[in-house]
Amino acid sequence: MEQIYLDHAATTPLHKEVITAMQPVYSEVFGNPSSVHSFGRKARKYLDEARRCMAKSIHADEKEIIFTSGGTEADNLALIGTAIKNRSKGNHIITTAQEHHAALHTIQSLGKQGFDVTYLPVYRDGKISLNDLAKSITEDTVLVSIMYVNNETGVIQPVEEIGQMLKGHQAYFHTDAVQAYGLIDINVKEMGIDMMSVSSHKINGPKGIGFLYASEEVKLNAIQFGGEQERKRRPGTENVPAAAGFQKAVELAMENKVERRELYQSYKELFLKELEVHNIAFKVNGDYNNAIPSIVNISFPGANVEALLSNFDLDGIAASSGSACTAGSVEPSHVLSAMFGKNHECTTNSIRFSFGLANTSENVKEAAAKVAKVVKRLTA
Repeated sequence: MEQIYLDHAATTPLHKEVITAMQPVYSEVFGNPSSVHSFGRKARKYLDEARRCMAKSIHADEKEIIFTSGGTEADNLALIGTAIKNRSKGNHIITTAQEHHAALHTIQSLGKQGFDVTYLPVYRDGKISLNDLAKSITEDTVLVSIMYVNNETGVIQPVEEIGQMLKGHQAYFHTDAVQAYGLIDINVKEMGIDMMSVSSHKINGPKGIGFLYASEEVKLNAIQFGGEQERKRRPGTENVPAAAGFQKAVELAMENKVERRELYQSYKELFLKELEVHNIAFKVNGDYNNAIPSIVNISFPGANVEALLSNFDLDGIAASSGSACTAGSVEPSHVLSAMFGKNHECTTNSIRFSFGLANTSENVKEAAAKVAKVVKRLTA
């Protein structure tokens, strides 16, 4: 039985060219990039090239790219680093109720440290209201963190409008762009983004590396202590082989951005069409026309997340949900709870399917047929 991977929003397979780019670095480049001798300089060259590539991809300066271990660390550094550093200017943070836990839990911890946090609601289309944001901004607001694309629904937030709204205000604007980067054109300067988090393994690069873009205007504290790497903002010897692989993944993503968008959109449309052909009841959660092409979140009335995922896996389909299944109980997705209310049925009957390089039109069509078969069996 062929295993079909429809969980690219969780992680992506390494691109073959990424593996090829990393192999010689693993075998030939072992120097510490902070060392001044030739071995260190050789490693530093790879690191500098990767940094320039990532800066160029978002129209930033290379000095504004901070390598991290991934999106989670980038979120933590951005949020804790700026909140603590700028506390003398104000004590207010604005975010949304649907953020990735890497941001949400970080901001909750800041709330326990005495920061005043406003959690903007998201509506049934999966988006915030710019009016809600405008009403929430005060003289004490020092940080606004709103994710670019939701990892469960794929819905895109009005990031450029938010950036324009905050121009002239003291608050820094941070966006978690982990699901957006590589598919959406991003110009951090024109869009008014002060900080942005990115992860390599979401774009067919290696795990364990990401970056935080932080404008030179941003004042932030380091949240770890050690050496003076990353211009004193993130200590620790940099992962040079992973940086080389990340660079190749970025280059491929930028070169093939339009083609990937079109391909993944075709997969999404084919998948939904096949579900309709098999005549099962389902509903797409969030604004379908304002979402990235690689993610679709589907509610199956009368079904249950845990049973769906288990049966999909038995039939060779890998998908996921925002619900946490533990000890036979299901904790509803916090994203869908924010959109529809805590007791709404879709919070425990919805599945995220996400498309990428592991897919073909044939296996997407086959997956839809298998999904429909499982849903019919579980809702009969």
